[in-house]
Amino acid sequence: MTEPNTIDPATPADPALKGLRVLDLTRVRAGPTCVRMLADFGADVIKIESPPGVDPNESMGGPRDGGDFQNLHRNKRSMTLNLKTEEGRGIFMRLAKDTDVVAENYRPDVKFRLGIDYESLRAVNPRIILASVSGFGQDGPYRNRPGFDQIAQGMGGLMAITGLPGQGPVRAGIAVADSSSGLYAALGVFIALLERARTGQGQWVQASLLQSQIAMLDFQAARYLVSGEVPGQAGNDHPTSIPTGVFETEDGHINIATAGEGQWRQLCTALGLEELLENPDFQSEQLRSKHRVAVNTALSEATRSFTSQALIDLLNGVGVPCGPIYRVDEMFADPQVQHLGAAAPVRHPRLGDIRLVAQPVKLTRTPARIETAAPDAGEHTDAILHDLGYTDPQITDLRARKVV
Repeated sequence: MTEPNTIDPATPADPALKGLRVLDLTRVRAGPTCVRMLADFGADVIKIESPPGVDPNESMGGPRDGGDFQNLHRNKRSMTLNLKTEEGRGIFMRLAKDTDVVAENYRPDVKFRLGIDYESLRAVNPRIILASVSGFGQDGPYRNRPGFDQIAQGMGGLMAITGLPGQGPVRAGIAVADSSSGLYAALGVFIALLERARTGQGQWVQASLLQSQIAMLDFQAARYLVSGEVPGQAGNDHPTSIPTGVFETEDGHINIATAGEGQWRQLCTALGLEELLENPDFQSEQLRSKHRVAVNTALSEATRSFTSQALIDLLNGVGVPCGPIYRVDEMFADPQVQHLGAAAPVRHPRLGDIRLVAQPVKLTRTPARIETAAPDAGEHTDAILHDLGYTDPQITDLRARKVV
């Protein structure tokens, strides 16, 4: 007898977002991060791009065959469309009538100038969801400032708490504000889609680099809001939980992270440092944080007598969280990373077989898939216009006038 809700692996399910249409006006990173989530789970994403020579900033986002562009814009179709022309906006609105989501990361005033703001879209399609990602928000005194990741890292508090104590502000090595704002926007889209299923109405989803970066501070921001404590730079140490940080070994460095008294005791015992358990300065997490230099010095004297792998094996064996510190190439070679499928293959017509960064969220029945590489600019323009009822002579005329 078959158990209820049993999944038949021989019958693959349709993609989770099959039938969902997205018009993608985004570029660079924050907006494309949002749209990539929708595309990877099966939405029909049409990337709207300006015809060649129309947009002076068309090179933003890097070379089309570069890894960054390919990673952000896979699983999409592309059409060129000049939204600065009346006909181009007319074609866009025809598409919007049967579209679920429009995503954009223009400066807030641009969509109003183009006539594709939320109220204009809602007038042709009350079910439509507009996802807007901006630098500083859709209103307020900074609304029209250009927003970039590093600016948001600085204004959002991250650079002041990153790096070694006293060395001055340090930028994080990844685009934290860009990526998090894109993910928050995608989360907002999913919530809006769920709400629309109940009410039949779309809505305007907004995310900004600045507020997303502040949200990513999480406990560091809460330390100030609740207790008035202004966090500073802690380097490789955890700001409050000690010992958590980077420790030297015979052949390199590893991370060790302890939480609570049990793991502290396990760490000291495994390293043969039982005398630290009797030290009155180390009797609580708060005291160990206060005396972090002494704690780390004592531990480092012991860790330097182990190779990295031997110490990782020892500490994992007794339940103390630890791990290697990889370069990117070493990371992708790790057996657990390979088991997770963190690098997904795709075929590109010019680059051949390449790998891109897979979606990290797993769904058992409708997983994310990378089916196609990033499209060439305008690769699907004719097909999309044909679907709207345009004839070949009409498309030729639109091209000649740089409408598409």
